[in-house]
Amino acid sequence: MMLKPEKDVVFVVDDEEMITSSLGQILGREGFDVFGFTNPLHALERMETMEPALLISDVMMPQLNGIELAIQTKIVRPECRILLFSAAASEFSTQAWAGGHDFRLLQKPVHPAILLQEIAMLQASRADAARLSLAPEESMDLRLDE
Repeated sequence: MMLKPEKDVVFVVDDEEMITSSLGQILGREGFDVFGFTNPLHALERMETMEPALLISDVMMPQLNGIELAIQTKIVRPECRILLFSAAASEFSTQAWAGGHDFRLLQKPVHPAILLQEIAMLQASRADAARLSLAPEESMDLRLDE
């Protein structure tokens, strides 16, 4: 399942409302259905009833850090793609990788063009994953037709 503007839900989570709002406007202009949260716990709660295709989150937040939010998101919504950003990106990427997680982490501030490029890369990786998961079924169908 690829991320598609005008269809996919994107959760933007940052404790700074100005950042949540501006990222929401940028993604909204691109056609995404954006939901902004300044409290990561509210985003997690909303995931119980709504399935975001993409979570974009700051790492440093008071209620729950972005890495923990990403981990919880993967448990609740395993198909959700995750993009994290932080002013201390290198420090947190080391922490995430040490925990066995391979979340994409961008340096803050994030330029809108870079953000959209990263989303496009996530779209491509999701499409590749979908093709790989279909490969065994396709080969099985070929055997059945022979």
